[in-house]
Amino acid sequence: MIPVFSFAQTAIDTDIRDQAFADGKSLVPCGNDKDIKGNIINPCSFKDALTLVNGIIKFILFKLVIPIAAIMFFYAGFLMITSGGSAESKTKAKGIFTNAVIGLVIAVGAWLIIKTILSILGYDGAWIGF
Repeated sequence: MIPVFSFAQTAIDTDIRDQAFADGKSLVPCGNDKDIKGNIINPCSFKDALTLVNGIIKFILFKLVIPIAAIMFFYAGFLMITSGGSAESKTKAKGIFTNAVIGLVIAVGAWLIIKTILSILGYDGAWIGF
């Protein structure tokens, strides 16, 4: 995770402000460009704060939740196959499957809630690709 945070304040082109976090270029997509006198050309605004929130949600949903759920499905399937008829192992595997599905539903539900709140606040940037 350290390389992700090391790109927090790199200078980027202002035309790709909404894509900044998704491309791994910058966590904060504003306030980096200065003119000859040292004045900031693209000051941060409320939209940039919402872009930051959107980028963090993309990172959590695609880089953390989905791979962890896939690992849990794999582990539960492995337990199910190697249970050897043991009712206890099958019950444990079914519980892991259920909890992984519930976790995915909660993550997607949270994404929908945040998307709705941000759209109410006026953010109309690039959304997670659904």
